[in-house]
Amino acid sequence: MRKLYFLLPGTGKKFACGGLFAELKAFELAKQVCPSEIVIYRQKETDNLFLDDVLKQNNLEDVIFVISWGFDVPKLAKKLKSYNVIYHAHSAGYGFNLPSSIPIITVSRNTLGYWGQKSPNSLIYYLPNEISDEFNNLNIERDIDVLIQERKSSDYLVKQLVPALKNQCNLVLIDHFVDDLSKLFNRSKVYLYDSAEYWAQQRVSEGFGLQPMEALACGCQVFSSINGGLSDYLDPGFNCYKIAGYSTEYDVKRILKAINSPQRLTLSPQILAEYRSENIIQRLETILEEINFFFDHKPQLKGDIQDLTKLKMVQLFLRKVQKKIFSKSNL
Repeated sequence: MRKLYFLLPGTGKKFACGGLFAELKAFELAKQVCPSEIVIYRQKETDNLFLDDVLKQNNLEDVIFVISWGFDVPKLAKKLKSYNVIYHAHSAGYGFNLPSSIPIITVSRNTLGYWGQKSPNSLIYYLPNEISDEFNNLNIERDIDVLIQERKSSDYLVKQLVPALKNQCNLVLIDHFVDDLSKLFNRSKVYLYDSAEYWAQQRVSEGFGLQPMEALACGCQVFSSINGGLSDYLDPGFNCYKIAGYSTEYDVKRILKAINSPQRLTLSPQILAEYRSENIIQRLETILEEINFFFDHKPQLKGDIQDLTKLKMVQLFLRKVQKKIFSKSNL
């Protein structure tokens, strides 16, 4: 298999976010399938390659560049148009288009459907994000009733629901980065997550939503929004509760009931297995075999399938109108 170069703007605190951590996890898993390295493109880092230096090398037919940083993807795709490139798609809705010469690997079925519609002539695959093995139920005493992370939370959650709950239960609101969330999830009975408002402001989708799944894996009851990639695995009434259910008072009643209930909604081992490293590595190996086969043959192929452009859509609409007019004239 060709070597993978995972392109990132940087790996320092400036770039710390869920997308960076997910991509670094994907890189670690990819190393178990084929040679892989991190390549930085905004600023040089001591421990990683720099893109402009890499592009000066020969024999780059033997490598595949993996681009993922949403806002930088159009620029990188243009810069690397003469090379083998994969787009590792996390969030959807950035608005850009990609040539069908770039295979797309999506982290959720929600994003898979987005690109299946937007880029119907591209090779598209599904490779879920990994839930690390440390996220599991330790069956220890849960001394926190309700756990909330302030980042990405809606105004409703922070300004209405938290004040209504805090005098009725032991509530912990996290407003800083936590190194080991698995310990907090194992100490908590209920985890609240409401990101729909945040992603609406960003005008892109929730790509995957790691925290609710990590909380469920640790045995928490989860009240969550069901936007974007969260809809892949959350099933209200069966493995979670839908947050923001009509009224604040009703949410409070449901949360207090969940805190005191011995019956717990959780993910089945079968669902969790899809997101563990063993399954992801197996899927990645199959996907990379197909993509390498494509890049083996692409130089001899002509991309002759017409893209679904705005012009194409206008042509299809006019054809439909003409057909209706013709049909009526023959009545």
